[in-house]
Amino acid sequence: MLAIVLFLFPFIRRFLERSNRKIVMLLMWWSQPRLYVGRAMQESSISLIKYTIFWVLLIISKLAFSYYIEIKPLVDPTKLIMQVPVRKFQWHEFFPQAKKNIGVVMALWAPIIIVYFMDTQIWYAIFSTIFGGINGAFLRLGEIRTLELLRSRFQSLPGAFNARLVPVERNGVTKKKGLNDTSSHKFDEIPTNNEKEEAKFAQLWNKIISSFREEDLITNWEMDLLLVPYCADPDLDLTQWPPFLLASKIPVALRMAEDSNGKDRELKKRLKDDNYMHCAVRECYASFKNMINFLVLGEREKMVINEFFSKVDSYIQNDTVITELNMSALPSLYEQFVKLIKYLLLNKEEDKDEVVIVLLNMLEIVTRDIMEDEVPSLVESSHGGLNGKEGGMNFTERYKFFGKLKFPAPETEAWKEKIKRLHLLLTVKESAMDVPSNLEARRRISFFSNSLFMDMPTAPKVRNMLSFSVLTPYNIEDVLFSIDDLEKLNEEDGVSILFYLQKIFPDEWKNFQERMKCIDEEELREEGEELRLWASYRGQTLTRTVRGMMYYRKALELQAFLDMAKDEDLMKGYRVAELDSEEHSKSERSLWAQCQAIADMKFTYVVSCQQYGIDKRSGHSHAKDILKLMTKYPSLRVAYIDEVEETGKVNSKKTVQKVYYSVLVKAALPTKSIDSSEPVQNLDQIIYRIKLPGPAILGEGKPENQNHAIIFTRGEGLQTIDMNQENYLEEAFKMRNLLEEFLKKHDGVRFPTILGLREHIFTGSVSSLAWFMSNQENGFVTLGQRLLADPLKVRFHYGHPDVFDRLFHLTRGGVSKASKVINLSEDIFAGFNSTLREGNVTHHEYIQVGKGRDVGLQQISMFEAKVANGNGEQTLSRDIYRLGHRFDFFRMLSCYFTTIGFYFSTLLTVFTVYVFLYGRLYLALSGLEEELSSAKAIPDIKPLQVALASQSFVQSGFLLALPMTIEIGLERGFRHALTDFIIMQLQLASVFFTFSLGTKTHYYGRTLLHGGAQYRGTGRGFVVVHAKFAENYRLYSRSHFVKGIELMILLLVYQMFGHSYRGSVAYVLIIISIWFMVGTWLFAPFLFNPSGFEWQKIVDDWADWNKWISNHGGIGVPPDKSWESWWEKEQEHLRYSGKRGIIAEILLSLRFFIYQYGLVYHLKIIKNTRSFLVYAAFFINMKCM
Repeated sequence: MLAIVLFLFPFIRRFLERSNRKIVMLLMWWSQPRLYVGRAMQESSISLIKYTIFWVLLIISKLAFSYYIEIKPLVDPTKLIMQVPVRKFQWHEFFPQAKKNIGVVMALWAPIIIVYFMDTQIWYAIFSTIFGGINGAFLRLGEIRTLELLRSRFQSLPGAFNARLVPVERNGVTKKKGLNDTSSHKFDEIPTNNEKEEAKFAQLWNKIISSFREEDLITNWEMDLLLVPYCADPDLDLTQWPPFLLASKIPVALRMAEDSNGKDRELKKRLKDDNYMHCAVRECYASFKNMINFLVLGEREKMVINEFFSKVDSYIQNDTVITELNMSALPSLYEQFVKLIKYLLLNKEEDKDEVVIVLLNMLEIVTRDIMEDEVPSLVESSHGGLNGKEGGMNFTERYKFFGKLKFPAPETEAWKEKIKRLHLLLTVKESAMDVPSNLEARRRISFFSNSLFMDMPTAPKVRNMLSFSVLTPYNIEDVLFSIDDLEKLNEEDGVSILFYLQKIFPDEWKNFQERMKCIDEEELREEGEELRLWASYRGQTLTRTVRGMMYYRKALELQAFLDMAKDEDLMKGYRVAELDSEEHSKSERSLWAQCQAIADMKFTYVVSCQQYGIDKRSGHSHAKDILKLMTKYPSLRVAYIDEVEETGKVNSKKTVQKVYYSVLVKAALPTKSIDSSEPVQNLDQIIYRIKLPGPAILGEGKPENQNHAIIFTRGEGLQTIDMNQENYLEEAFKMRNLLEEFLKKHDGVRFPTILGLREHIFTGSVSSLAWFMSNQENGFVTLGQRLLADPLKVRFHYGHPDVFDRLFHLTRGGVSKASKVINLSEDIFAGFNSTLREGNVTHHEYIQVGKGRDVGLQQISMFEAKVANGNGEQTLSRDIYRLGHRFDFFRMLSCYFTTIGFYFSTLLTVFTVYVFLYGRLYLALSGLEEELSSAKAIPDIKPLQVALASQSFVQSGFLLALPMTIEIGLERGFRHALTDFIIMQLQLASVFFTFSLGTKTHYYGRTLLHGGAQYRGTGRGFVVVHAKFAENYRLYSRSHFVKGIELMILLLVYQMFGHSYRGSVAYVLIIISIWFMVGTWLFAPFLFNPSGFEWQKIVDDWADWNKWISNHGGIGVPPDKSWESWWEKEQEHLRYSGKRGIIAEILLSLRFFIYQYGLVYHLKIIKNTRSFLVYAAFFINMKCM
């Protein structure tokens, strides 16, 4: 009763477990462990209710399905089988007197019992998909998934920018929080007279668009269409939208006016229905007025022009434009206006005469065609009746009329921006629905815009925000591609990395050529450094990661400027403050310096390069490239472990000892003057040098690399980023919002200690396997982790984008567990550690970080092997033991099925096939199946078919495809999701997932039996190369080939001697499913191998395999050179395995005797003899041979 009360009221248990009073400790002695961890882990009552409802519904559905579909229908066939007497066996039966055919019953029930425990994972996948999708819909994911939806919501986007990314003023009204706010999030348009708010939006939006251009995602033309004016034109009392929203609106409006037939009100109504067209027409007219008044200086000319405009304004006000003016002449006026804009763009003195002619032509069109001689009297009075002449004014007289012009116009940034914008509005006739055309740019701009309408904390000012650091561990991966690397031809197909990148990113390559103003590749090779950077930004390199993380500093500088700038500085713009030239005033330089200083106070980036000291001494290119990065980003810090041999005294004797230091360096200032003609040498400068008691890398390399560098980080937050990740400027703007999450209790009980972020997998375009992997990972890092955080409350730390409460974790064991073997998956143990110590892990969908994944089958297999090994070690760890004991029942279920339970269920999936086939083999070879079939005691058993159908559901990858399909549907539309699913199946996704099933099963099972998990480097390459047959054999022999052959023999033997199910459709489908698994495990490595079926490659692979299989091993011979060395390494785990593992391995291997034992009694030479001596003689004969 007390346990029920404590479960229903978790706050009581939290109070009791935290209490140090002796009476409470006495009452709790029976349930309180002798540990300082695992106390007060209970969630709030609301969270308890949510995850309890989830599991109650799931368990009810699962039990009902299992009982009515799997268990109950099997009872009657079991009774029937138990009643049939079997007296004739086809082998020597050890237990002939066994009653009720217990062997048949066990063979029948065993696979169903296994599936009974395994299919809970299927139900979890179904329920998690449903609940995760609903949760994502409530979070407003996918509301802006296309450019069309972005256009429809763009009018409220400036308000969203200022509400989310700009701090609230003290006199501002605080937005209400609650369900109503979460479900609406409607932002009002910025008033046209609020120049300050418009300027802030323009600075932020244009910085994002400029970053797209710097990354070569968009062209110069697309950038011009996407930019908004940096400051609102005070002469235009309207909102100036980006030209891509207004493209083709003016030509369309001209055609509408031309075809209006005098219906003025109808035309006005049609214009107002299309708000962007209405804005475009108003802006063009207002800009036309301002431009003409700016250019024309003569008083008489100004008087005429003002009379024209006053007439038109009165017509507009009275809604009589169509009736009073001749709209058929508008296209002619439009053509002359376009010519004028083109001359203003060139702004050359020699074009002045042409400008005068254009102005006179416009005047003539207005007076003679549009206004139909309503104003000629004014023109005639101005020029002494010259207009009355038959031929009109000659050229000299015309030139005198517009003799005074401000042309060439003074070229200011505002003027050039205005002319360029007006030119785009007038000349872009095709629709800009496809701007931007790059898919990555579309995805980023859509997600960012959508995220601003999601629930997130209000942004504080930069000087008031929480400070944070980013930490990236790095070992020996690529830093920056060299020219030789880019142009080196692949041995297999003669393709270089540069050529490969050009084919994967053709539009970005053209944009790069446009940015560099180089058309041909020879010209680009002269810009070698830029070419290296362009390629490195598209690979999984450290350069890409550093650029992305340094966006945080760039974002903070701009946000600090918006916080601190006065109105006049704000109107000038961030670009003016950023330029450091002599012509800028001292106050502007001071403002820029303050922005940089505040950004440096709030943000620190440390890259932990453990080999940097060694590479620097050896002159390795990696050290040089890292130094280039530090020079390019002066605020970048590099930490490394320095090994130094020092002379010391031990017992009065001089000895040389190795001493280890943790060193933090930065780029030093140039050693020579910039004006010097000699080259400038950039070196690193030591900031801190801390002596260590011994070698730092004692456990797993990656977590130890993080642990030694964490002392150099600063601030309240710490984001751990892997070196194959990237960031985006628009996402960096939301970082201070995210850090505010640390200051509020999400469950009403405790503050967050880990803020989970979603990831975007950017390697999906490299290959079909990379696409499968990216979709699989995308489903987990979004929908999966969203559900783990809420409602299940068991999200841990699964990857590197998460942000840690730095002070919390530094005082509780750090962010990386580094013990050898057991902490192979070091990241998740940080989540275990945080949860056991009263931490709270949340997940946030409004911000994302890019992530690279493996792209080749071998890389993916090694990655999945590493993860499976890590889950095996987690199963044996004390952290899981403590969590399982300290969680309540339903939260314990959540923890199990979202961590080790997934891999255990995967193991059971394969085990089900083995149990089914060995059970059938036993029935067929023993003769029991034939006897029972003749007595019609084995009917068409539906539960067994359902059980194996469940196994096939998991085997084919539908368990993984379900959440990814729903997530794609939620964010990009369900038609898109269905299309992707069909394409994935056509590209053999089921083959890939079935093959991955074997990888997970093998390595997880081996770790459970023998331990000894080890880190497997997967590499960060993205060029898919041909793998030789010997490589595939070494990697997949034990995990797939041997098991596939075993299953194939089982199927063949059963096909030869089995009797039941021969005519059943369900039987055929089951056998096809198992044959599919066999074929996949045997042939998938060759099917997904580039050039795998090219004859010359097959010949070369065969020769290489023969050479490898023929070589003898020995001391120092690596496994890739000799079959013997590989075999010794493959069996190495048995040497270090415990007694239980060895016994289990022996017992599992005894299954092979069933083949021999059963087949011996089916040989013709036996002549129906069933004596055990027959098998014994056969066994002895085989041994003697």
